[in-house]
Amino acid sequence: MDLARYIRAVPDFPKPGILFRDITPLLSNPQALRAAVQRMAEHYRGAKVDVVAAAEARGFIFAAPLALELDVGFVPVRKPGKLPFDTHAFHYELEYGSDTLEMHRDGIAPGQQVLLVDDLLATGGTVEACCRLVEKSGATVVGCVFLIELASLGGSRRLAPYKPYSLIRYD
Repeated sequence: MDLARYIRAVPDFPKPGILFRDITPLLSNPQALRAAVQRMAEHYRGAKVDVVAAAEARGFIFAAPLALELDVGFVPVRKPGKLPFDTHAFHYELEYGSDTLEMHRDGIAPGQQVLLVDDLLATGGTVEACCRLVEKSGATVVGCVFLIELASLGGSRRLAPYKPYSLIRYD
């Protein structure tokens, strides 16, 4: 199945000059969604993965079924104030400001092997922050998997130490 057929290109969204890659057609097609999750899982079946983690919100869409496919747990990484228990936090810089991500302290144990998931790899800033948060927990990132990669934005170079893998790549 050609998953790229299910990605809609929306010009000038959210602002002029941006070509937005809309994943909702893929999400609305159960065969395409299942194929995407299964292909992500196939790439990591031989790796030791103890837990899947993802930043909100669209990463959750792929991470939860991927965790089930790999028979491991799922850990959400969220914006500050969204998790009800003790958290680790990681503050990071963006192109135009800064942001913070949090994860429950007991979500990932020291020594665990963690697979990070997101729908889109652009500059890699958010997923790099997730990687750092995982490392702050004493765990190891075994890889980062994405549905889509926008190669011209350099995210895979930024995440190279974490072995990024994408199903669909746009140059």
